[in-house]
Amino acid sequence: MDNTKGNAVLFSEMTPPAGREDEFNDWYDGHHSPSHVQGVPGFISAMRYQSPVGPHFLAIYELTGPEALEHEEYKKRKLTPDNPTYQMLKSVSGFTRYIATEQFTLGPNGGVEAPLDAAVIFCALFTVPMEARGEFESWFDTEHAPMLQQNAGWLFSRRFDIVEQDPEPHTHLIIHYLSGPEALEAPERAAASDTEWRNKLATESWFNPTVVTYLRRNKRFLKSG
Repeated sequence: MDNTKGNAVLFSEMTPPAGREDEFNDWYDGHHSPSHVQGVPGFISAMRYQSPVGPHFLAIYELTGPEALEHEEYKKRKLTPDNPTYQMLKSVSGFTRYIATEQFTLGPNGGVEAPLDAAVIFCALFTVPMEARGEFESWFDTEHAPMLQQNAGWLFSRRFDIVEQDPEPHTHLIIHYLSGPEALEAPERAAASDTEWRNKLATESWFNPTVVTYLRRNKRFLKSG
């Protein structure tokens, strides 16, 4: 995992136009992701995912740190994309782009060798007010994540601080790596979602995360050489 995981991520979602999913995936798999991983300093690896309920896609780029997005090579690609990228990006919808720094990890569970390549990820985006962040982070790190990992299907958990947001002003990104969708129905998850501490936090108006589940596509893009 040391050769694939970074200290930060670029988390980007988008939906291709109806009927152009194959074209979109050919561009993303054959050009966009491998080009960024190979060509931009600070980009370590990338994995793509697809929603199980529709043609919505996610890419997670593992970065050495958020400063990778300040490199001139990345800025050049973002501000002056090549023509295939320009044509595709102007046609997509449902776009999100979050840059986040890793603050906490738990796992891998059960000695799993490559939890970052898990079949399923479950993501939660929170917008936590400053005065509640300490308690929220303590709850997640010391109670919630450990309780989830009592089930063998919850392989690995990561908590991030979001440092750049588009479009929503989220402050925290949680990514859980799961062996399969059945882990979402595990009794340990039900128990972790019904503790005194969690129920107390759930009374707060801000405790209303955006949650998404994604299935892994193909293989991880790695930097070669």
